[in-house]
Amino acid sequence: MSRMLVFLLCGVFFGFTLSRVGASDYDLIYALFALTDLKLAWVIITAIVVAHLGMRWLHSRDDLDYLDRPIDIKEKPLNWLTPVGGILFGAGWAISGACPGTALAQLGEGKILGLFTVLGIIGGTFLYARLVEAGIIAQK
Repeated sequence: MSRMLVFLLCGVFFGFTLSRVGASDYDLIYALFALTDLKLAWVIITAIVVAHLGMRWLHSRDDLDYLDRPIDIKEKPLNWLTPVGGILFGAGWAISGACPGTALAQLGEGKILGLFTVLGIIGGTFLYARLVEAGIIAQK
C-alpha cells in the first residue's frame, strides 16, 4: 500500500471520527465556548493525553519512528506572535465553529460553512507567507 493511500485513509478516519464525536457541529462548538456542554472539551483533553503519551513513547525509543528511522523533533521558539496567533485561531474557531481539521470534516459532510472556513485558512496562510517575505514577520 502506498504512503499516499495510507495518509488518505488516516485522514478519512480522522474526519469520520471528528464527525462522529460532533466536532464538526457548529451548535456543539458554540456550546463548548459558551461552557454549556463540555463534551468536546473532553474529546480535546483525551486527544492531548493520547498525543502526550505518543510523544513520550517516541522519546523513550530515542525518537525513532515505527521503522526505526530517526525523528527530529525541534522545539519551536515563542515570540510575540504566538499569543496573537492563538487569539486569532481561537476567535476564528469561535466565529466559524471550526478549526482546520473540523473545517475539512464539515466540507466532507457537505456543510457550506466549511468552505468559507477553508478559504479563510488558505487566505490567512497566504497573508502570513507574504508578511514573512516582506520582512514584516521574522521567521527563524
